[in-house]
Amino acid sequence: MKPRLGAVPYLNTRPLVVALERDPAPFALSYSVPSRCARELAAGTIDVGIIPAIEYARSSRPYWIVPDIAIGSRGPVLTVRLFCRRPLPQVERIALDTSSRTSVALLSILMREKFALTPQLIEAPPDLAAMLECADAALLIGDQVFPHLDEGLESLDLGRAWTAMTELPFVFAFWAGYPQALTPAQVQQLQRAKDLGVCQVPSIAAAYSRECGGSPEFYQHYLTRHIRFDLDEAAQAGLRLFYQLAHRHGLIDAVPPLRFYPAA
Repeated sequence: MKPRLGAVPYLNTRPLVVALERDPAPFALSYSVPSRCARELAAGTIDVGIIPAIEYARSSRPYWIVPDIAIGSRGPVLTVRLFCRRPLPQVERIALDTSSRTSVALLSILMREKFALTPQLIEAPPDLAAMLECADAALLIGDQVFPHLDEGLESLDLGRAWTAMTELPFVFAFWAGYPQALTPAQVQQLQRAKDLGVCQVPSIAAAYSRECGGSPEFYQHYLTRHIRFDLDEAAQAGLRLFYQLAHRHGLIDAVPPLRFYPAA
């Protein structure tokens, strides 16, 4: 039986899956937002998913990680952003797009560790105008950030804030699943798919521009300068620190070890 893969429909994930879409024979591929992908993995309706990093630590059953693949940043990530209608020290209430639970956890950590703030956090649909009507600031993630980058709103890039605080990359998501879900050969297929996709960023950016509008050069710059697709030693160090801080602030029950699938 083919492993069932749950992927995410954001632009920053396309380099990981574009080769799988063209040659999907080894896998059964489906799409949902990161938080739902995590729920599907926990429910067993998929075998492996691109899940928010925080959900790896929250799972009651241990997951394994596909090595060398991640969605992360080292510095500005651009598309994980807190938009503010008043200066950050005056923010008392934040509306959250909960599509990515990792971004919500990162925001909570940054507010406490970097800014010494404890604002009220509320959930809201990802509509920036509506969010800012009911709160002082709004957290948006993914492709929904793009239309608002030139609106002149004060904003905080969470990737930039994390790296400024820690001097480390941040890992937002990665392929993870149950221990026996992937063979070493299938792990290698996912790694090769990433390598092929990274080489196809110009065509990915051009295709996204045709679908959604905007400049292909902008999207190419985003995928090459803002998003990191490697889970190297520095990224793993950033991930471990994230888990330590999440545990310190009661966001997870324990700091998990990083468990990796073997590759052939």
